[in-house]
Amino acid sequence: MVTTFYPPYNFGGDGMGVLRLSQALVRRGHHVTVVQDIDGFNYLNPGKEPHVGSDNDGVEVVRLKSSVGVLSSLLTQQVGRPVIQGRKIRKVINEGRFDVINFHNISLVGGPGILAAGRSLKLYMAHEHWLVCPSHVLWRHDREACAGPECLRCVLNYKRPPQLWRYTGFLNRQLRHVDAFIAMSEFSRAKHREFGFGRDMEVVNYFLPDTPVGPPPPRNPTERPFFLFVGRLERIKGLDDVIPAFRNYKDADLIIVGDGTHAPVLKKLAAGIPNVKFLGRLAPEALDRYYRSALALIVPSVGFETFGIILIEAFRQSTPVIARRIGPFPEIVNRCRGGELFDGTDELVRVMRRLQTEPDLRQRFANSAREGFEKYWSEAAVIPKYLEVVRKAALAKGSNELVKRIESEAVA
Repeated sequence: MVTTFYPPYNFGGDGMGVLRLSQALVRRGHHVTVVQDIDGFNYLNPGKEPHVGSDNDGVEVVRLKSSVGVLSSLLTQQVGRPVIQGRKIRKVINEGRFDVINFHNISLVGGPGILAAGRSLKLYMAHEHWLVCPSHVLWRHDREACAGPECLRCVLNYKRPPQLWRYTGFLNRQLRHVDAFIAMSEFSRAKHREFGFGRDMEVVNYFLPDTPVGPPPPRNPTERPFFLFVGRLERIKGLDDVIPAFRNYKDADLIIVGDGTHAPVLKKLAAGIPNVKFLGRLAPEALDRYYRSALALIVPSVGFETFGIILIEAFRQSTPVIARRIGPFPEIVNRCRGGELFDGTDELVRVMRRLQTEPDLRQRFANSAREGFEKYWSEAAVIPKYLEVVRKAALAKGSNELVKRIESEAVA
């Protein structure tokens, strides 16, 4: 695995996705090595570095850190090649003699130039829209979902230097080294195609580990019912039109879990609304309790995400989802019928009211959510699909020995 972000040096779902994939493969007897760039994390996180606990999950992690610090990441971002760390990464790849190299978010760990490293079967997993968007997220001018490329103006609005290599054909030449591309949703695959990505993409969703989930804790009769938001507090996450709705919706609280650069704006917006509560970041075990107790998870993002891990986190806890009708959310919610969709604030309030006042409806959504998680987004459901992508790519490449080993594992 070659990735910029990997826990604890990560900000969101992509790093956790690589972690879960790596751990799941180890549990199935595979050897997994992760190459991750700490400088890339520090480039975007000028604060204190996170604490690294003991790695006892069987995944070998190679964390790169250069003597020039964030300059290494800046050079990679600008020239599209691992200027400082390239030799170290290639050494790990060449000495490891890996059957598969899986590239993830490579924007700061090596850029397109790292795709040429090694001769193994190569996959690219598109956790973001970096292949077609310099800002990664199709969030144009830092204010709206992208309706068409205005890339130069957009990156300048983000106060980032333009990547001149994007205008030279270098990316397309490097992509020829990749044997298979994976999108995280049907929506993301379609967006890649819409914005000019010409290669075929397989779809393999995110998943969560197959671990037991306890029943919801008994509700304290003195505790107010609440709806839940979980995620980074950024403008793209769409809370700006959700918080004001609770000024008049007084029958339940809005519990907000997470932090981010937009937090001060949101807290100012919530001033004088006593049923909107900010909890900051929570440990996973503490967050599980809120999932299990919530009336529903509200997912109001206004941008084009590639998937939405928090939806399946809620489904796993039998929690219905109320998601904005945008991006991959309709695909996920409709697939299992584990919630409802909304466009504007009025529709959101109507859906909240229904779930709060119609317990049978909420329970039906909750049951469908849990059943959908088991069928579509559990580790047992997704890992075979990932390995099938590997098998098909190996077959096309003529790697017959690798095909045989994957097929023998599937039979076992």
